[in-house]
Amino acid sequence: MNTPDTASWRQGGFALLIVLWTLGLLALLGVQLVAAGRGDTQLARSLADSAMLEAATNGAVQHAIFRMLGPPQQRWAADGSAHLVRLGSVLVVVRLEDEGGKVNPNLASATLLGSLLTQVGASPATAAALAAAIVDWRSGSPQPGMPAAQVSRYAAAGRSYSPPGEAFQSLGELGLVLGMTPALLERLRPHMTVYSDADPDGSTRDPVVTAALDNPPPPGEPRLAVASVIAEATGPGYSRFAERIVVRLVAQTPSRLYDILALEHLVPGNGDAPTL
Repeated sequence: MNTPDTASWRQGGFALLIVLWTLGLLALLGVQLVAAGRGDTQLARSLADSAMLEAATNGAVQHAIFRMLGPPQQRWAADGSAHLVRLGSVLVVVRLEDEGGKVNPNLASATLLGSLLTQVGASPATAAALAAAIVDWRSGSPQPGMPAAQVSRYAAAGRSYSPPGEAFQSLGELGLVLGMTPALLERLRPHMTVYSDADPDGSTRDPVVTAALDNPPPPGEPRLAVASVIAEATGPGYSRFAERIVVRLVAQTPSRLYDILALEHLVPGNGDAPTL
């Protein structure tokens, strides 16, 4: 039999239980709100740090370009040496490379291409076949019937395309050439360019290219026409940002001192591994 005191005790117990549940729910909601706020704060801080690193990297690139254009006594050489540029709390490491000291797949002979491929680890047979395929890609073949044979070879390999007989617009296009592998292309990238206007001569500072040259022509008149600027920034908390800019130092219009030919973001810590 329930007495008034018993009923009142039960009602009080239910009320207390509801209060405890409510407090627990509010506490859980509060924890979630705090966590979400912390996540938003961290995201905002990360975005701000990324923007700061990118801005500092761009500033260091501009500084490097003007150093290359400056008077001889202050000029930076495009020899791969590291230059340190500090902008606020961000430290940027900048390296300059002369694109004229690299091999252009649109200009190089099959002999030079094969030699370069051998230098980066391809077997002689693979190097010869791939060098011929690169030449076929950019120029087609003057022999009757050969274009059809090229189409057949690419089709047999499961490719939906064939050599277009046009110049390479980027080094990434070399990956489409039959026989090229991603690993081999990555080893080639630091030693090739599509921006030079002649084969490298004896002035190249790239030891791999030097080894690939057979009786290299003597160094010509020093003239840095196209260069790569590789910049990597390090900020607070070891956050990093890296990019490569290809710049023509002889602008095509009188209103500019230089032209930007290409920009690519890199994997920080690996200047030869573009993310795009």
